[in-house]
Amino acid sequence: MLASCQKTFITLRQHRHHLRSWGNERSPLMVLLHGWMDSSATFQFLVESLQGDWRVVAPDWRGFGDSDWNQGSYYSADYLADLDALLDHESPDAPVLLAGHSMGAMVAGLYAGIRPERVRALALIEGFGLPESKPDEAPGRYARWLKELRQPPAFLPLASLDLVAAKLIERNSRLAPARAAWLAEALTRFDAGSGQWVYRADPRHKMVNPVLYRLREAQACWRRIACPVQWVMGGDMWDHPMAKGVFDTLESRRACFARLSEATVAGAGHMVQWEQPEALARVLETFFAGA
Repeated sequence: MLASCQKTFITLRQHRHHLRSWGNERSPLMVLLHGWMDSSATFQFLVESLQGDWRVVAPDWRGFGDSDWNQGSYYSADYLADLDALLDHESPDAPVLLAGHSMGAMVAGLYAGIRPERVRALALIEGFGLPESKPDEAPGRYARWLKELRQPPAFLPLASLDLVAAKLIERNSRLAPARAAWLAEALTRFDAGSGQWVYRADPRHKMVNPVLYRLREAQACWRRIACPVQWVMGGDMWDHPMAKGVFDTLESRRACFARLSEATVAGAGHMVQWEQPEALARVLETFFAGA
């Protein structure tokens, strides 16, 4: 088990970012990237399960956790640039071991093809791209985005942390109650104005993205990845709502990676790091040690 978590703030591209880090600064660096509506807290149980000597760094993406929010919409290119700035800060002279979950994995997969010299090995956890969008979707997407700019989405306040924990367990049936309670507090904050709890994430992340997902562009990036890549899937492979549009085209996605291995974590849905952190830790340590 690594040393206790250190929490710091750094400025990346004019945005204050919150970082969690664990371990000795002289140990091999592992960078972990969280997914949509999550935060760096998602990796606490995973890090506690690591057996080796590692330096682990996990940022809160802009608009999540305790990092600064945008003034407007959020775009994937910003996350690529934020990651580039983070790696310059944490490891300016050496490529890193990089792992991402869901949205974090999708950012990491693009980045490793755009900047292949910066990534030593790449683990993609439940994040193999999105279902391909069609050009005919563009007019409706732009119209919805314009509407949401005028009426941004908001989260409903939550009466108690117990309610948040219950929602987490309802969605992730194998999540232990004690861990759900810890995550409920990590993912929310108390709002004195309403006297209730609210999610730390910016609700504007729920706005539709006006930029269509173009699978061929992602595949072009994946083909340029030079390092070994591991896909990590939860055993309940259809757990995520977007899974069908992705898993139906897995073969064409696999073909883009020159050095690909795969691992399946049994007894886990999309949130592998919550439901089976010990097993995921073994998978990642084995892969990264070999790299």
